[in-house]
Amino acid sequence: MGKSTGGWMAIRKQWILVSLLIISLSTALFLIFRAAFDVCEENHREKLRIPLPESTVRISNALDFMKSKLVLLVSHELSLSGGPLLLMELAFLLRNAGTEVVWITNQKPAEPDEVIYNLEHRMLNRGVQVLPARGQEAVNIALKADIVILNTAVAGKWIDTVLKDNAPDVLPKILWWIHEMRGHYFTLEYVKHLPNVAGAMIDSYTTANYWHNRTRERLGINMPQTYVVHLGNSKELMEAAKDSIAKRVLREHIRESLGVRNEDLLFAIINSVSRGKGQDLFLRAFHESLQIIEKQRLQLPSMHAMVVGSDMNKQPKLETQLRDFVKENKIQHHVHFVNKTLNVVPYLAAIDVLVQNSQARGECFGRITIEAMAFQLPVLGTAAGGTMEIVVNGSTGILHAVGKEGVTPLAKNIVNLSSHVERRLTMGRRGYERVKERFMEHHMTERIARVFKEVLKKSKHHS
Repeated sequence: MGKSTGGWMAIRKQWILVSLLIISLSTALFLIFRAAFDVCEENHREKLRIPLPESTVRISNALDFMKSKLVLLVSHELSLSGGPLLLMELAFLLRNAGTEVVWITNQKPAEPDEVIYNLEHRMLNRGVQVLPARGQEAVNIALKADIVILNTAVAGKWIDTVLKDNAPDVLPKILWWIHEMRGHYFTLEYVKHLPNVAGAMIDSYTTANYWHNRTRERLGINMPQTYVVHLGNSKELMEAAKDSIAKRVLREHIRESLGVRNEDLLFAIINSVSRGKGQDLFLRAFHESLQIIEKQRLQLPSMHAMVVGSDMNKQPKLETQLRDFVKENKIQHHVHFVNKTLNVVPYLAAIDVLVQNSQARGECFGRITIEAMAFQLPVLGTAAGGTMEIVVNGSTGILHAVGKEGVTPLAKNIVNLSSHVERRLTMGRRGYERVKERFMEHHMTERIARVFKEVLKKSKHHS
């Protein structure tokens, strides 16, 4: 009888694990955004042109007014990166409201691509029409559409290569959704039409201000009316974060696969490996934290660091350097590398603290940050970019400087949260409450609806 019961429990555990892994994959494509919708007035940082008070009413579908309207979505690429996935999610939200949605991918590889094939069929199954980027049909749809959304600065090239002489008729109804923070995107080749579109939608105030200043000073052009739209967590992710049984199963599974015990402390950085994401500085800080613990003879659980987002094919030099650093400092048993994945939910369930260590200007927003907060995890983040608009320093996490100057402060913060269990848990709870207050799907739906209403007004005025 005992053996039968044990077998049933094992089967039940496997069933829950498989189910959650499937849910977490779909959740990655359901990462929607809450819009902290404000208007940045030209030459005035964060000055509101249209005051929009926070809403406390949950709206079932604030996009209902988009029913039967036609929206054209233009993406610079179709991949598993953040920009295209966010635009796909917007497509599904609009379809749920009864909007006719057409998708165009401006740049596709010449050879067949499995990712593109799967994503296009996901959209087709949800009623999104997928068209070639070039040709008269694309031009006709753009002329007919009520709103045209360009996704990322790079998508601006589509205006000249496809619309050509028809551009003046389409520009007044274009909403340009910008996610980039890097300087090489500030070129007229990409953004010369920005001043003439209906509006720009940007993921954080920091990024919006940067674009306003940079375009004016470097390119001599002015930004259009700009809407700051913070991202938000979907219902699916929030439900996964609240499922204590599933989280426990995932935690046990991931930790077992890494050789990490349940009582050990696990710090993780979850980003595609690159210099800008700061994995190298995180590992230096983690090593320094181990030295502090040894020097001060602190009695703490075993410490572990996890880097989720490895891809030897994309960053072979940096990936090798990271592993060499680990070997040279003999911390192989404390550091774990995990390949790039959309399945972030299992790893969020497995860790104790998220490290958001993006460098330079930081993250434009940092979607993984609000996902971690939904799982009641404190965040150790750089004091830069969108992270400062998400993390309340000292309350939901602790911020540190970018660059080498931030390594020792981050190491001390790691030791701090490792030494104070209650503080760690309290920060996690506060982060969860902040997500519920600001970074949920229904926040986003109401705010993005107001953006669309403004764009529709401008479009009608120019028609």
